[in-house]
Amino acid sequence: MSMPLSTEPADAPTYADAVDLEVHGVYGANALSVKKGGWNRPRYPFQGRITADGSSGYRAEPGRYHLYISHRCPWAHRSAIVRRLKGLEDVVSLSYVDDERDGRGWAFREKRGADPVNGFRFLREAYEATEPGYEGHVSVPVLWDRESGRIVSNNFPDITLDLGTAFEEWGDPDVRPYPVELREKIDELNAYIYDNVNEGTYRVAGAHTNDAYTEKRRRVISALETLDERLSDRRFLHGDSITESDVRLWVTLARFDLTYNPFAKISERRLTDFPNLWAYARDLHSLPAFRETTDFGAFSHLGPPFLDEAVTNRIEVEPYRADWDEPQDRASLAR
Repeated sequence: MSMPLSTEPADAPTYADAVDLEVHGVYGANALSVKKGGWNRPRYPFQGRITADGSSGYRAEPGRYHLYISHRCPWAHRSAIVRRLKGLEDVVSLSYVDDERDGRGWAFREKRGADPVNGFRFLREAYEATEPGYEGHVSVPVLWDRESGRIVSNNFPDITLDLGTAFEEWGDPDVRPYPVELREKIDELNAYIYDNVNEGTYRVAGAHTNDAYTEKRRRVISALETLDERLSDRRFLHGDSITESDVRLWVTLARFDLTYNPFAKISERRLTDFPNLWAYARDLHSLPAFRETTDFGAFSHLGPPFLDEAVTNRIEVEPYRADWDEPQDRASLAR
């Protein structure tokens, strides 16, 4: 049974109190700790899947599901883009947590609005409602099921795949971010992008020797060069249509000059110095699904570089805000 989308909590909005780093500390302060071997991505324990026929236990239905996301998080940003690309704004509802967090994790504050579904003050409440006593990582995106009152998934790779495939009855049929005939190639390229770009930036930040830092940043730069060359003769990564691969790459490119590069000290070159990648990134940003889900003001959030003191050969990189409205002619590559 379909349920209408709720846009307002039943009672007056409830908000978390202000961020207090002095009392609660920095969330995930030890994530890049050398004692943990450098960067280690946390576990994402809720991995339910939505299917069109409901065989997974979660049937695709309008009004049933809600996305909790953050403007700051690239993994969450993906889900907002695919939701908009597929035309699911009236099918799957969405709300944002506050940009700032302390040791208590993501919270709902007035800047980004209250939780419109459950009236939670902290996103951790959604995790605890799903698994009482939950002590793991509290991440976004979170895909929430109104019907069962629990998290379906916080496993970010699956969420966008399901948004792009399971809601065909209500979504734009011309948008196919994960078409069957390209899935093998998409999966292969997604793995490359994840290892060398998406996750690669964090691995540079987690380097704890000069040699590790040099090797890891060269790996990211090499991937950017490879992708720049790939885009020299095609509009998008797999041809003329936007796929899951484009969404996954773009969210990191959008944050590269403002966040990842100044934080991890990856490259003397900016995104703007990779001509095909830069034009490609602007081409995607010109589309509503990318532009309307992006808040560049939220990206400069990782603070000073984390690099261990043992890394003495770090380069100097400053945050840079490019002109994303600079003209480009990528459409001419379409065949």
